[in-house]
Amino acid sequence: MEEQRIKVYLKLRESHGTDQEREAIRGLSDVLEDSIEKRQAGEFDGDEFGGGQCVLYMYGPDADRLFEAIRKPLLSSPLARGGYVLKRYGPPKEGVREQKIEL
Repeated sequence: MEEQRIKVYLKLRESHGTDQEREAIRGLSDVLEDSIEKRQAGEFDGDEFGGGQCVLYMYGPDADRLFEAIRKPLLSSPLARGGYVLKRYGPPKEGVREQKIEL
């Protein structure tokens, strides 16, 4: 199976985010994970905080299907303002197609 990826980039007020931002992002992550599981679109693989942003990682066989699973809850979250999504179509390698979606 060819693994595709979604990375969600969220802006933070501080380098690693405030306590309130980190807590809100954990809540959003739970919602996204549930949505991915319900649609059997792949898996939520975690987050990374630093440099004034948080990156959420998701993997599955189809990046478009994975994005559709998270689109509605992600776009309804105020945390998404000013962020973006990066879809990767295929495994990590040179020349693989990516698509950026501003939130």
